[in-house]
This record gives sequence, C-alpha cells and structure tokens, in this order.
Amino acid sequence: MSVFLAYGYQRVTMEDIARASEMSRPALYLLFRNKADIYRALAGRVFEQSYAMIEAELARTGPLPARLTSAIDSVMCGLLAEIEDTPHGTELIDLKSSLAADLIEVGMARMSRLYAAAIEADAGERRVDLAARGLTAAGLAETLICAIDGAKQRFDDREACRRVVRGTVRLIDIAIN
Repeated sequence: MSVFLAYGYQRVTMEDIARASEMSRPALYLLFRNKADIYRALAGRVFEQSYAMIEAELARTGPLPARLTSAIDSVMCGLLAEIEDTPHGTELIDLKSSLAADLIEVGMARMSRLYAAAIEADAGERRVDLAARGLTAAGLAETLICAIDGAKQRFDDREACRRVVRGTVRLIDIAIN
C-alpha cells in the first residue's frame, strides 16, 4: 500500500512492491500475476477494515443516529481520509471503479446489509412497523448508501459530505421514530 500511495498506480512497478515487501520480484510473482491483482488485494483489505469499523460502531450502545453517523465517519473521515490525504490517494480510490468494480458492488451491498440490520433492530426496539409506513430497513439503508455516494461525488469538501450524511441519518431517524 505504501508504494501505491507514494508513487501512484501508474508509476509503481512490481520491483517497487517487491522491495517494499522485502521479497524478490520472482517471489512476488508466485503470489500475484501483476500489480492489478495486488491492487485488488489491497482494495479487498481496505473493504474488510471498513466492515470491521462499521460493525464495531454499530455494535456500540446508544441512539441509532449517533451509531450510524459514527460508523460512516470512521470509514469516510478515518480510513478513506487517510488514503485520500496522500499524494496519490485520490487516484487510487478512483481506480477502484475500474480495477475493482466487482469488489465495490459486493462491498456496498455488505455495508447496506450492516446498516439495514442496525435500522431493523432499532425499529424493533422502538416497536415501529416499517412496513406499515411503506418502508423497509433495506430501503432505508440503500438510501443512506446512495446519499454517501452522491455526497462523495458532488462535494470535494469532507465536511459538506458529512452534512449530507448527517441529514440523511436524521431523515432515517424521523422515519422510524
């Protein structure tokens, strides 16, 4: 990850990666066919870290809006911000769309399920019948995912993204209150 962040995807070589990994280039080729495979493995690792962070925040006690906001912030303003704030971080995150589109699709679905489970549990604790309101936990979670994606695409400013996410979380809270 460090060499991708330092040099960018286009400039990094298998030799750079091997050296950073303290192994020979031939040994690296025994594990990975090319740098795209290494990039995909790293993207998968970032997703796994994201899931763990989301699960940990959602498992905390407290009101659902605070847990949802904290879960999203931990990834968007924590893990992803650390990557984006490096010289080539934005390029690497943008590459996910082309090199790891399938991982993104699976990852977003998993995140949506995590959020939906938290929403469903909260609605159950409040004894709110979402179906009677024409809602589903999955639909509310998908709305949240779309708000996150839309905010990231529309705004370069992290604080603007956070405002959109907090507003969407408030709407979800109102919907199940």
